[in-house]
Amino acid sequence: MEKEIIVVSGLPRSGTSMLMGMLEAGGIELVTDNLRKADRDNPLGYFEYEKVKGIENDGAWLASMGGKAVKIISHLLCHLPPNLFYRVLFVRRDLGEILISQKKMYERLHKKTDSINEAFLFRKFALHLGKTETWLGKQENIDCLYLHYHEVVIDARSQAERIRLFLDRPMDVGEMTAAVSPSLYRNRKTIRTE
Repeated sequence: MEKEIIVVSGLPRSGTSMLMGMLEAGGIELVTDNLRKADRDNPLGYFEYEKVKGIENDGAWLASMGGKAVKIISHLLCHLPPNLFYRVLFVRRDLGEILISQKKMYERLHKKTDSINEAFLFRKFALHLGKTETWLGKQENIDCLYLHYHEVVIDARSQAERIRLFLDRPMDVGEMTAAVSPSLYRNRKTIRTE
């Protein structure tokens, strides 16, 4: 429905930017400010909106975003104003792949990664996702569609059709499919968690 706010969510490095690009290609207006520019880690762009970072203290701006799509990482979903209605597209991805992708990004940013305990982060992320999905399931003002990054990459057309049906909006499935770049699926190896 036009009044509902479309939220793209998931852990960082899970494929949320890819999904935002699909929505834009399909004809959905995005809420972005382009402050964070495309780079080697996200060559097609991040599609972020700076105000999202302050949603815990101020989410009033969302009231005027009906029918548009905004990217909000999973840790901030619990701060969505409860008086509004949302359709959440939640991207899941193998946690090992997410951790590898994050580590490579930190290394390119010249941040130390030696002290990162991957097994600990794996468990922490898994616990967070479990709690978030339980919370989402209890919200009467939120409908949620779960998508898996791997499935979107290998069969973009069928996943684009799922998105179109879920959002119940006229969307260009062909353009959405073309917006997915399998060559950007670069971190496939699963880490050891023991």
